Parts: sequence; C-alpha cells; structure tokens
Amino acid sequence: MDDDDDDVPQLSSHTLAALQEFYLEQQQREGMKTSQGFNQYSVGSIEEDWQLSQFWYSDETASCLANEAIVAAGKGGRIACVSAPSVYQKLKEQDGADFSVCILEYDRRFSVYGEEFIFYDYNNPLNLPEHLLPHSFDIVVADPPYLSEECLQKTAETINYLTKGKILLCTGAIMEEQAAKHLGVKICKFIPKHSRNLANEFRCYVNYASGLD
Repeated sequence: MDDDDDDVPQLSSHTLAALQEFYLEQQQREGMKTSQGFNQYSVGSIEEDWQLSQFWYSDETASCLANEAIVAAGKGGRIACVSAPSVYQKLKEQDGADFSVCILEYDRRFSVYGEEFIFYDYNNPLNLPEHLLPHSFDIVVADPPYLSEECLQKTAETINYLTKGKILLCTGAIMEEQAAKHLGVKICKFIPKHSRNLANEFRCYVNYASGLD
C-alpha cells in the first residue's frame, strides 16, 4: 500500500497553498454575490478567464485609469473601453457622473451590462455596430488581450476608428515601439498594477497631456 502511494504525484506545499488561496477567494466572491450589498460593477464581480488572457487591474489602478478617462473626456464626454472591462466597471461605479461609456469586449459574460456591451473580436477590428460612428468618442481606453504586434495593430484600427483623438493604451512595456508606430502614443510614468502579479511589465501610453505623468 505504501509503495503505491509513493507513485502518486504529490503537489508541492507552495502549489497547495496557492490552490487553497484561489479556492478561498472563489468562496468569498460567491459569498459576496449572494449578499444584499453585491455590486455588479465591482472589479472582480466577473472572474478572470485566463484562457481569454484576462487579468484584472488592481482596484487602485482601475480607479486611477477611470478618473483619467473622465477628465480627458470632459463634461458630457463619451468613453469607449476596448478590452478593458476593469476600467469600464470603475466608470460605472461613479453614479451620476456626467459622461457616457460603452464596453467593447469578446467575453459575452459582460453582456449582463445590457446595451452598453458591444461584442468585439480584435480579429475583425471594424466589424462594429452601425450606431458606433467613426470618431464619436472623446477618449478610447484600450488593453489589447495579447502582447503581439498583430493584436496591437488590429486593435489600433478599432481605436483610430472610434476616437476623436485621445487614446489611453495599456499594454506591455515590450510593446512601446509598436504602440508608437501604430497609435502615436508615448509611455507614461504611471505604472498600472494587476490584482495578480504578471510576469510581463505593464505600462500606460497616451497621445495627449495626461495626469499619468
């Protein structure tokens, strides 16, 4: 019996601890969802799907980017969040604020947000609803799901179609040259953080005088 047990793969203590932490977080989230005070717009209310390369921002980063977008859009401004659901959720938490926002996202779980949800696949960057008119958003906030030039280039087509001019891009530090090439944006001093630490260094890029420097 003992010999058989020796052949069974054993998880390391580090892996076990990480799994226990993950399941505990899941239980806590489910508990929040069943409580009366659950906020459908809180970051993490829809869980990350790593297979879709989803990694949510920390609450502080999401708030910072949302506030930057509001200031950049101006009073009565229109904001588009392209593959940036954490920022969209933070914007929606700002009750009564004088701006409008929509979310362009591949993950159909975000369709719970109703008419503001627009299904978006970066592989078809201009396959957009007719009511999304060209150059109709005061700022576009975008976080392409993959760190590849192809993904950035196609997402850039969408961004350039939608924006009146202002762009706030979040992507890897290794994409700085391609970001400048396709969108004319420059790296900011502000460093975005994620709720889970990523191996790749992330940065923000803009093409206007922002509050992120």
